[in-house]
Amino acid sequence: MIAFLDGITEEVRETSLVVRAGAWGIEVLAPTATVSRAKVGEPIRLHTHLAVREDAFTLYGFDDASLLTLFRALIGVSGVGPKLALAVLSHLPRNAIITAVVNDDPALLSAAPGVGKRTAERIILDLNSRLPEALLSHVDGGGTTEGAGKVPGTLAGEARDAIDALMALGYREATVKATISELADAHPDANAETLIRKALAQLR
Repeated sequence: MIAFLDGITEEVRETSLVVRAGAWGIEVLAPTATVSRAKVGEPIRLHTHLAVREDAFTLYGFDDASLLTLFRALIGVSGVGPKLALAVLSHLPRNAIITAVVNDDPALLSAAPGVGKRTAERIILDLNSRLPEALLSHVDGGGTTEGAGKVPGTLAGEARDAIDALMALGYREATVKATISELADAHPDANAETLIRKALAQLR
């Protein structure tokens, strides 16, 4: 098992990174968040998962260990392979995925390509009782499910206003909720106007 990969980012591709480790140039499939944070010429550490098939050895990498934990939780669900799990992590923020599981919200998971209603429901059913505490703590800061995924009270109204405004512009509810959830977590003092502006920058 390859636990992690240390090296220099040689190339940033659409869905992968090429990392130089010694004399080797290793291609690692990665979610959008990891790819977007990588810079050519800079050192990087990726927490990795090696998927072995008869016809291929594929290395998946994440710059945040919690993303690897969530990736492995997803591929443990029946019918969810590494490619689908990576698509989910590329199109939905980590906290939005956890929130969807904790709050039994399959519509939110269905915002990811390739995830239909049944698959979303299966993910929630499988993971609801076995999400690692380390992942739950990213949502509520306390390692328990109480209140997980809920926007803090002081920002609840601002977040709801932002969601309503974006939906009025024609954006899908599940996509909007996922985006605002992540932005509200990253910018706890942001008002509705700021959340809308930042969300539009991501959604366009």
